[in-house]
Amino acid sequence: MAGAQRGDLLSFRAFRAACPAGYEYGYGYSGGLPGLRESEFPRLRGITYLDHAGSALFPESLLKAFTDDLRNNVYGNPHSQNISSKLTYDTIEHVRYRILQHFHTTPEEYTIIFTSGCTTALKLVAEAFPWIPEGTKQPSSRFCYLADSHTSVVGIRGITGSMNVLSVPIKPKEILLSEKNRLSAEEQNCTTPHLFSYPAQSNFSGTKYPLSWIQDIKSGKLCPIKIPGKWFVLLDAASYVSSSPLDLGVHQADFIPISFYKIFGFPTGLGALLVNNRIAPLLRKTYFGGGTAAAYLAGEDFYIPRKSIAERFEDGTVSFLDIIALKHGFDVLEKLTGGMEKIKQHTFALAHYTYNVLSTLKYANGAPVIRIYSDTDFSNPDVQGPIINFNILDENGEVIGFSQVDKMASLYNIHVRTGCFCNTGACQMHLGISNEDIKRNLQAGHVCGDDIDIVDGRPTGSVRISFGYMSSFEDAQTFLKFIIATRLSKSNAEIPFQSSVTTLTTESVPDDHLPFSSAYKLSPVSHISDRELRNNSSVTMTTGSWQPPESEAESIRAAVSETAIPTCRRGGKPITVTNIYLYPIKSCSAFEVTEWPVGNQGLLYDRNWMVVNQNGVCITQKQEPRLCLINPSIDLKKKIMIIQAEGMDPISVSLEENTGKETVVSESKVCSHRVKTYDCGERIAGWFSLFLSRPCRLIRQSSDMSHQNNTKGLASATNISLSLVNEAQYLLINVASILQLKEHISARLEEPLEMEELIQRFRANIVISAPVSFEEEEWAEISIGALRFQVVGPCSRCQIICIDQQSAERNKEFMQSLSVARGRKTNFGIYLMNQPLHSSLPDMLSVGSQVLPVLKENMEIQPPTSREEKCSG
Repeated sequence: MAGAQRGDLLSFRAFRAACPAGYEYGYGYSGGLPGLRESEFPRLRGITYLDHAGSALFPESLLKAFTDDLRNNVYGNPHSQNISSKLTYDTIEHVRYRILQHFHTTPEEYTIIFTSGCTTALKLVAEAFPWIPEGTKQPSSRFCYLADSHTSVVGIRGITGSMNVLSVPIKPKEILLSEKNRLSAEEQNCTTPHLFSYPAQSNFSGTKYPLSWIQDIKSGKLCPIKIPGKWFVLLDAASYVSSSPLDLGVHQADFIPISFYKIFGFPTGLGALLVNNRIAPLLRKTYFGGGTAAAYLAGEDFYIPRKSIAERFEDGTVSFLDIIALKHGFDVLEKLTGGMEKIKQHTFALAHYTYNVLSTLKYANGAPVIRIYSDTDFSNPDVQGPIINFNILDENGEVIGFSQVDKMASLYNIHVRTGCFCNTGACQMHLGISNEDIKRNLQAGHVCGDDIDIVDGRPTGSVRISFGYMSSFEDAQTFLKFIIATRLSKSNAEIPFQSSVTTLTTESVPDDHLPFSSAYKLSPVSHISDRELRNNSSVTMTTGSWQPPESEAESIRAAVSETAIPTCRRGGKPITVTNIYLYPIKSCSAFEVTEWPVGNQGLLYDRNWMVVNQNGVCITQKQEPRLCLINPSIDLKKKIMIIQAEGMDPISVSLEENTGKETVVSESKVCSHRVKTYDCGERIAGWFSLFLSRPCRLIRQSSDMSHQNNTKGLASATNISLSLVNEAQYLLINVASILQLKEHISARLEEPLEMEELIQRFRANIVISAPVSFEEEEWAEISIGALRFQVVGPCSRCQIICIDQQSAERNKEFMQSLSVARGRKTNFGIYLMNQPLHSSLPDMLSVGSQVLPVLKENMEIQPPTSREEKCSG
């Protein structure tokens, strides 16, 4: 597709022309949708939020109305009898009525039971449903669920299994054929209760399943499985009600669980179970909490529940302030949009247009750019919601991993969702993943929610975008431009210059059948001369540092692996250390040294401090690029860290830990690992807050409470002590690899690029001068001087490499170039862990030291298993 044609396709005129007849975009809001976005969602400036199926976003006026309400009224515990408590109770009852009104029903038909969310509502159904187990005189109950269901629905079988009740998954096509399972009149008279659950809208693909199934199943016209008894229907409406009207006056399901943040964005942690009053008397309950008892005795097994179904099942005090917020949620939503029918039209118009454009995108060879996972053609909003699920393909039809797409989208400040979306059944159906594949992937290290996106060359998940009531044409346009810019621009069609595309494999590969094509073999970089290395200031080698004698080098080689005997690198020029960097404050500027002591967590004082926000959450360059303009340096003699930044007076921090009584030790998290830290005080906090123009503090890791990580790939099973790093003690990069990448990026930028700038972007601890580009990815272990290191795996880069470490300016081209150059992955550099030798030599790392690598046997580096992005921080 030519550029001019793509431009026309992305115009607002093309969008309006594509809108289905009778469907409106926008709500007639004063100032139009841009006015609504500006007044209600100013925090979305520069952000394209496309994860509305994950969570809606709350408007400013909802928050204001709620906080004004709290300021003007006193709300007490609704279980008390005083005036403020009575106000709370009455307001809650009003909100119950408001919810029922929203779903076009009445208190005579349905009861609202407040829960902490949709999942808790589902669990309540599982525990209270009147199951009849196997082994009794009566026919036993069945729990049937559509395979395209959320994990929280499938999880009901954990409870039914403990009750000796069978669970049966049903595929969508099997429901359509279930008319053949019609029961005889005698079988229909059986009173055994069965439960069938299905989603009104798939959270995976946006497919809307027929609401007519409710009555068809309850009447016996459709029968999930042929078994005597009476069927009840659980309609999972959590995804559906965020963008579509639900009329329970017509479609009278027995149970409807919902989460309110999916509709309003606030409050979170509040859901409800709508229970059809006809089944309510059949529900059973064992536990009773505060507020649920009409009477009970502490000294005798005597308990009488309250008559009200809601009060009987709402254990303890409900989240009454959050419930009060719902009233404002409904009021504001109605005021801004005019109701759910208009939201349905608006969001479908955006999804319909985006789907059509994505479907037309083709490479020059005619291959599609996108593979969409859908059961519909997006022509009818009654069968399709505003969700598009897809994977991006390359020119050869191979899937580009969702983790890579997510990283690239982040560069454009586009927020998407990736993985399997807590819906393994739909993921399997659409991606063709078998049960055996799921089990093999688990054995290969892939678990739900991580970033391992390709196993054995096949995707483990996909990408999902979804629209909400405040989504705009510009959101769809920005997303489509991102796809075109990253997949159809001329420069992105270049052939990757290097191999080592890291994917998980579930079986070992013989050395003579490695998964590398002949075009991907490693080869020396002939154009990198010794003179060029010497002339570049960033790679000048320091002389005079300690070098191991040949006999010591041989002993080090011999000690590197005591059990296996990998192949040592032979021939070629010696490899030496050219640069050493430490980063005393996580995500701040580097401190370059020529020689530095090594501690039990890596380079001494490397990432011992980090900046956190007012909530104690770590701030990195992803959120605050200006961190790179803060320059910490260590003075070992004076035992201080000096912190400098332009326009600020220098400030110092003692290297000696503050162990006084005033020290407050707290827990922080670094890439899901807990670490003990203490605050560096008000003076330092004021300095950082002033420079960054936001409230923040500097905290330090407590030395006796280090970050432990049992890192995959290490020979020993002992826990490794880490500082505030993300993944490993050290990060190593190779000058030859940088030079090759430099040429590639310079060609794309069409301007020269300094080596030093590139080295700084990759934020390594150790820079080496190996003569062959990317040969470091073939190493299993290395020794530098007296130090021995084991290679943990490749470093999968995040968006921090797009930040100029001298100016804090972003440039998306660096991540895109790395992705293209490395064959769709963003690996660059390798992680190391220190495995110290029992040597009399000092534990010092020096520039100029010789690097002695040991090759891997199978030449396959396993990526880190954590779901976190592995940036150097």
